[in-house]
Amino acid sequence: MKINNIHDFKELTVEKCIEIQNNLVDKLELKIYGKTPEIVAGVDLSFLGEFGISIIIVIDNNFNEIELVYHIQKIEFPYIPGLLAFRELPVFINAWKKLKTKPDLVFFDGQGIAHPRKMGIAAHASFFIDLPTIGIAKSRLYGKYIEPCTKKGCFSYLYDTEDNEIGVVLRTREKVKPVFVSPGNYITVDESKDITLKYTTKYKIPEPTRLAHYYSQKIKNEVI
Repeated sequence: MKINNIHDFKELTVEKCIEIQNNLVDKLELKIYGKTPEIVAGVDLSFLGEFGISIIIVIDNNFNEIELVYHIQKIEFPYIPGLLAFRELPVFINAWKKLKTKPDLVFFDGQGIAHPRKMGIAAHASFFIDLPTIGIAKSRLYGKYIEPCTKKGCFSYLYDTEDNEIGVVLRTREKVKPVFVSPGNYITVDESKDITLKYTTKYKIPEPTRLAHYYSQKIKNEVI
């Protein structure tokens, strides 16, 4: 699958990474997507020592699995909060290049614009793949919110320091901790919520990223 050459990952300093993020923020297009995706991908990245494993699973809207690819490579960038995309994207990009099925939309295990500089993994990756993206996180990285009610489908908005909506805190299972959903790019906050619910079954995590995580652990165990 095609990858846009947005920037490279060589000789990156913290200052350079923040500069890249700030430049990309101005190019975000949180516009109406306007449809329900029929084919989606889920992305998960895990670590095994000094190596990263990126999984991409493609499914249809009946939750049938269409394609699975993965890539393993040594991680070169250190763990720095707020700059995790620079650690994870090189592995993801190499996995994406192996993909043959083009999805309509991509779910990432991580943040979208619910990030101090609006540049979580789902937002940052969108420029490389040029597709609508949604970030699905199990915990809050950034933003303020009121806890939603305990019923499935209940949600509250996540706000930045200037009271702009940057995502939703969404209850995907009754009386289970919510997930933090934020658009990455080319989609709105509310559409991100609605599509996430459409692709959620009986589990807390929506199927695209749940399956990606499942295969991530499976492949990791096979490698060990």
